[in-house]
Amino acid sequence: MNKPLLIKYVFPFIQWYALMIFITIAIDYFLHRYHLIYIGRYLGLIGTVVILISFIYSLRKRKIIKTGSPKKLLLLHEYLSWIGAVLLLVHAGIHFNAILPWLAIVTLLIAVASGLVGKFLLKKSNELLKVKRQQLLDTGMSKEETDKTLFFDSITVDVMKNWRVVHLPITFLLGVLSLLHIITIIMYSK
Repeated sequence: MNKPLLIKYVFPFIQWYALMIFITIAIDYFLHRYHLIYIGRYLGLIGTVVILISFIYSLRKRKIIKTGSPKKLLLLHEYLSWIGAVLLLVHAGIHFNAILPWLAIVTLLIAVASGLVGKFLLKKSNELLKVKRQQLLDTGMSKEETDKTLFFDSITVDVMKNWRVVHLPITFLLGVLSLLHIITIIMYSK
């Protein structure tokens, strides 16, 4: 039979997340190696703008704007948010002198993870579960046996269905923390 959902969809999700961290470390290493650390300051602004542009999808989804294909805007949202997250992570670097930026970065990491759940896992996992269920029923297996066989896959899908419960509030919190960070930088910069 097919691979379990965990192997088929969760591991690729983890790979995309790990790739984001790896690229962040590589860029940060490059900037430090060639004494270009000052560029990291500007990446925060660029990353913020890139993420803000990605919210065109949210505006379209809520019918605040009427133009644009929702499917294409969703792809734009996914990729621009991921790129913006990399830029913000490089901007943050590894500095332990301020709690507000660290809270924003932890929030960013959670928001990206929950977004990746929505992108890579939920839809495909739900479809695969339906296909597996139908295949088992077609072989003559009873509904009870099918449910028993697909128990762990069903639990996995049910847990993933709650991704928006995390994604929307955490994204809002990220915006608030980022705004506070920007305000404090403006207030205390010389």
